[in-house]
Amino acid sequence: MEPRLQPLETIAYGAIGLVTFFAIWTIVVLSGAVPHTFLPLPTAILTRFTFLLTHSFAGATLPQHLLASIDRYLGGFLLAALVGVPLGLLMGWFRWLDDILSPIFDGLRFIAPIAWVPFAALWFGTGYGGPIMIIFAGAFSPCLINAHRGARFVNASLTEAASMLGTGHFRTITEVLLPASLPSIVAGLRVAAGLGWQSLVGAELIVAANGIGYMMVQGQANLQTSTVMAGMVSIGLVGFGMDRLLRLAERAVGKRLGRPA
Repeated sequence: MEPRLQPLETIAYGAIGLVTFFAIWTIVVLSGAVPHTFLPLPTAILTRFTFLLTHSFAGATLPQHLLASIDRYLGGFLLAALVGVPLGLLMGWFRWLDDILSPIFDGLRFIAPIAWVPFAALWFGTGYGGPIMIIFAGAFSPCLINAHRGARFVNASLTEAASMLGTGHFRTITEVLLPASLPSIVAGLRVAAGLGWQSLVGAELIVAANGIGYMMVQGQANLQTSTVMAGMVSIGLVGFGMDRLLRLAERAVGKRLGRPA
């Protein structure tokens, strides 16, 4: 295995990759191989992005659309974490509960979040509930699976010691399983965060009256490719930021438990 790169080397290689990507993009557009209407220059997207920061489009500025999307996202993601993590720990501890719920969960978890859109539209229309349901569908599975896996692989000596001391189920779960499963839980939250964010955008393309996905749909309807791609840039930046925060949390948990980063 090659030695780990230094931070400055990582930044340099990343910059080379970005410059090469945008250079190829610019050459393709300027060559006329793709019409500007369908693939604008990177500078045109940057100009449009800057414009949307302060000017309204589809009823709101870009930051306002993003705030609406983040509001929905946090609702669905937090709901998935609050339900999925405790349920995963309980399934990992109580074998009978695992046997009851696993067949149901295994049948539902392979349904793509976007497949719930028709139900969300029928049940909630374009209100707050529809996107929440779809985000929950995307983020729930990683939360439950990683909490369940973490609980199952807890050192048996810890649970046996708790049992010998007469510790009840609730205290064993909260004081033994939860701390020992924390690295797996945080890793699951990181995966769930990405899937939930992707699910949100898919939901907003269909069942929302505002938000970044809705803005992109309106841009497509008006043949404004630069608006659509400015929205894509926003989605990527917010997703990258969330992932970095959860990576820091994951490293902090690992460091606290004495594990390598």
